Formats: sequence, structure tokens, C-alpha cells
Amino acid sequence: MLQRLLIRDFVIVDRLELEFDAGFGALTGETGAGKSILVDALALALGERADASVVRVGCERAEVSAEFAVAAGGGLELWLRDHDFDTHECLLRRVVDSSGRSRAYINGASATLGQLREIGDFLADIHGQNAHHSLLRTDAQRALIDTHAGATTLVKDVSAAYTAWRLAREALVAAEQDVEASARERELLEWQVNELTALAFDTDGWQSLDAEHRRLANAAALIDGANSALAALDEGDAAALPALQHASAALSHLTAFDPALTDAAQLFDEALIQLGELVLVIRRYQERLELDPARLTELDARIDAVTQMARKHRVTPDELPALLARLRTRFDELTLRADPAALAARERATHAAYHEVAKKLSTVRIKAAKLLSVAVTAGMQELAMVGGRFEIALSALSEGASFGLESVEFLVSANLGQPLRPLAKVASGGELSRIGLALQVIASAANPAGTLIFDEVDVGIGGRVAEIVGRMLRQLGTSRQVLCVTHLPQVAAQADWQWSIAKDTVGEATISSVNVLDEKARIAEIARMLGGEKITETTRKHAAEMLETRLAMRLAVR
Repeated sequence: MLQRLLIRDFVIVDRLELEFDAGFGALTGETGAGKSILVDALALALGERADASVVRVGCERAEVSAEFAVAAGGGLELWLRDHDFDTHECLLRRVVDSSGRSRAYINGASATLGQLREIGDFLADIHGQNAHHSLLRTDAQRALIDTHAGATTLVKDVSAAYTAWRLAREALVAAEQDVEASARERELLEWQVNELTALAFDTDGWQSLDAEHRRLANAAALIDGANSALAALDEGDAAALPALQHASAALSHLTAFDPALTDAAQLFDEALIQLGELVLVIRRYQERLELDPARLTELDARIDAVTQMARKHRVTPDELPALLARLRTRFDELTLRADPAALAARERATHAAYHEVAKKLSTVRIKAAKLLSVAVTAGMQELAMVGGRFEIALSALSEGASFGLESVEFLVSANLGQPLRPLAKVASGGELSRIGLALQVIASAANPAGTLIFDEVDVGIGGRVAEIVGRMLRQLGTSRQVLCVTHLPQVAAQADWQWSIAKDTVGEATISSVNVLDEKARIAEIARMLGGEKITETTRKHAAEMLETRLAMRLAVR
């Protein structure tokens, strides 16, 4: 669960440090006070894209840190271990500077946005304000059932298998349509592959050859330089080493008269040893040096051959091995294309592989669709849609698609006796809100995330239905941490704890603040939500009764 959230200079928040409790928490306040900003800040920490607009005006950077509990042996701990992060805590940190550049950290170590999104699957599931309307899209409907069924990995496997099959099919069709052109290209590729293979070029050998060529091309200068160095040190008439040896012996002799010269004499001896080693090194080097015009000519020819080949193909010499690999791959493709029987066999094999994995996905979807249909239908009865039905229709596709062998469509009958029709065509705004809420609450129950966040998803409902929604969220909060941004007093009254978000003007800046409400303050806040600007004693009593009813219901359940 989410334990702490630290926000600095984010939109209209200067600094907030929040500690969260377990259970169901309600975030309330006036419209525009910044309730959803807390959700946006958490989404940023979980890998949401960001730009410079999230940085509070006049500040250099925005920063969000979110700390989550780590259960021993759970999926979160395993993920942290597999990615070489510390497993004793889970601290996500995101920094966005005024230029829009962002940095991400997990437990103090640098992380990618992809890693934040991956780990976010274990941490929090955010349902935004537009979640209901997205359910009108068939792709969103399909994604919801696949996520609920735990089939996201299987969906990726189906997509990969479909791509392999389509490519094999396209290769077969292309081979049948363009045999002559393929034969010409294959002939050219065969000649190019043979030519590059005969060159026998490799990057390491090229670097060694270049180093040897530089040495031989400058052999005369290297020999002269080595001779000059030896002459200056040990072999010339004015060689330094004999003179220095004589001076060292004289200094050593003087130490008998003044021991204070001992250190200087020792340093002199050590320097002479080093110079002697230097002379030996230069002599060994000199012995290996030789003028070899024949080898130099051979290297010149090799370098010229490689350079000409690289120029011919418009690449650098270092890119020749990669070029050869690409040409060989293309040659192999055309060789296969020249064999229609082999292409047809590959097309059949990839098609069979696609169908095998797609059928597994279909089996999972059929089971999940039945269970979800029953659960959402039951949820509709609770949400004052008595007699309504919900069903997930899976319609077979003639050839299949990248997402599987069937299309997914949500069907609904809002009232008793009405036929099932597509959700997009029959649901009113209020009905869509209720059906969407039922779907989200039920789907969230199967989500591995420990924190569930609902950001004004109760828009479009009210009265008794709002109270039912509050009870549903409270029940969900018995096994998860649930945070709900809401304007409905009936929902807020069901929460285990409540915060009020307010917007204040400080100087010329607008600042958002959070107040943790005790029982007395909750009565005042829920009364405001009930009665608007003018709060009467009757409104306060009503608010107190709502909170007392919630406590009584909780005791009755226990």
C-alpha cells in the first residue's frame, strides 16, 4: 500500500508531505481545489509522461516521491530483486525540470520510465475521470477483459505469432507474384556475398593491421628515434648515463663524511636503476624494429582492398561485417522464396502456431467473460438498475487478428424486458457511470496492485446509488487500500478516513493544501458537500447521521 507521498513545486502545490492509512480514504474539497493534482502527482511517480507544465510557476523543478510497503515474498519484492534494486523498501522518485526533462529513481538508483510503469503494476491502479467513456471503445473493452483475465502476456504472444504468420504469408504471395525479379536480385546478392566473404574482413583484424601498417610506414623514423635516445643515454660520446653513474659514486662516497647526504644518494641510485631499465627497454624495442618494404607493400594492398570494398558499398570499413550479415539474410530469404514449397510449409507452420496460442487466449476470454458478465449484472442490481443485464459477446473472426480469434463487445440491457444491445448505443450518462463503476470495482478486485485510486469516477450518480457506491468502495477497502476523489457526501461518508483539499492565495501565488479531518471536521466537510455555501444545523445533523450510519453498519458487519 501507499505509505507516504512527498510533492514539491508541482502545479499549484509548493510542498506537501502526506502519510496514508490503510482502508478506504476519501479526498474531498471544492471544485478546482487540487484534489486530482494529488492523483496526477502519484501518476507521475508511477511513470506517467510529463512536460514542463507540471513545474510550479517560478520554480526550477517539480519533484514527487512515493513510498510503498514491500511484502516479503510478494511479486513486488521479486521484481525489485530481479532488476537489482534494494528490496527492503520501495521508494519511487521523479524529478521534472523547467525545460521538461525528467529523471526517475527507484530506491535511490536511476531508473527508466519503462521500469516505473512495470513496477507500477504491483503498486497502484488508477481509474481516471474519463474511464467510463473509454469503455465505449471496443479496444478498451477488449483490454479490460484481458487484464481481468490475467491474459496480458498471452495477448502479447498472440500478437507476435500473428505477425510471424502474416510475414510468412506475404513472403509466399510475393514469391508467387515476382519470381523473375527475385531471381535477379538473388544472383546479385550471391555475387556480393561471395565477394565480401572472400575479403575475410573482421574488425579486430582490421585494427591490428592498421596498427602494424602505421608502425612499418614509420619504421625509419622509429629506428632513428630509438638510436638517438640510446646515444643520449648510454652509447654516444656525451652519453648521460656514465656521467651520472660517476656523480652518483662520488655522492655515495661523501656520505661517509656527512650522513645527511644518505637520502640524496639513495634517490640518485634509484634514478640510475630506472635509467638503466629505460636503456634495456629501448634496446629490446630497437631489436624488434626492422624495415620490411615487402610486408609494407602487402599491408598497403590489403588496406586498399578493404577501403575500395567499403567505398563500393558506401559504408565504413568497420560496417562491412554487418553489411555481409544483412546481405546473407536477404540472400537466404530469396533462396527460400525460390522454393515455393518451403514458403508454403513455413506459412502453414506459423499459421498453426498462431491458432494454437490464439485458442488458448480464447479459452481464457470465454471463462472471464462469463464470470465478469454475471458479476457486473449483479452489480447493476445493487446500483438501482433492477432487471438490467450485462453480457460480454465474443464474436469469431473469419481469419483472426493480431488481438485473437474473436472481437469483444459489451452488451447491456438497462431495464427488465429490453434486449441486449451494444453499450455505446443504449447507455445514458448515468447508466454508463453505474455500469462503468461496477466494471471498475469488480475488475479491481482481480488487480494485483495494493492501492486502488478512483478519481471522480462517481460523476453522474447521486442519492441512494451514491451511498451504494460508497459501500462498494468501503468493502473493497477491507482487502486493499482505496483512495477516492469525490464530490459526493454519500461516498465520502462511507470512507474510513477523509482529507479535505483546499486552495489558498499566498501573496500572488495560488497554493493547494491538505487537511486531515477528525470526526468533528468530517461532519463539517460532509455538511458542506450536502448543503453548499450555507450550512444549517439541519445539514450538520444529517452529516452526523450519515457518519453514524456508516459506523453502525461497520459494527454490524463485524
